[in-house]
Amino acid sequence: MKEQKMPKKEIKKFKEMILKKKADILEQIDHISKDTLKKSQKDASGDISGYSYHMADLATDTFDREFSLGLASNERQTLYEIEDALKRIDEGVFGLCESCKKPISKIRLKAIPFTKLCLKCQELKEKI
Repeated sequence: MKEQKMPKKEIKKFKEMILKKKADILEQIDHISKDTLKKSQKDASGDISGYSYHMADLATDTFDREFSLGLASNERQTLYEIEDALKRIDEGVFGLCESCKKPISKIRLKAIPFTKLCLKCQELKEKI
């Protein structure tokens, strides 16, 4: 295991933040899946009649379901990033930019505790 670049006490604090964020995301994904995936469109719309949908209602319901699934997909991507951050903690490289290998500012880590890149490298990546 490599030497930690920041004090263990700080790493522990960031790990707690990351684990809390992970729990929150898992709860959100569970909520989205219960509300979106486990209900039929008829149940989700609250329609208890035997009549068919109006096309506009069907389109709105479909859009809402697609939107919810998109949110869940984004949350899953964040989960992958969180797992990667936990791995970096275990490997002793948490808090170091993957690109330039310099320390990531603590302000940035507090805002996005699972970030891999310092602000400068992130900006360069986004320009590409």
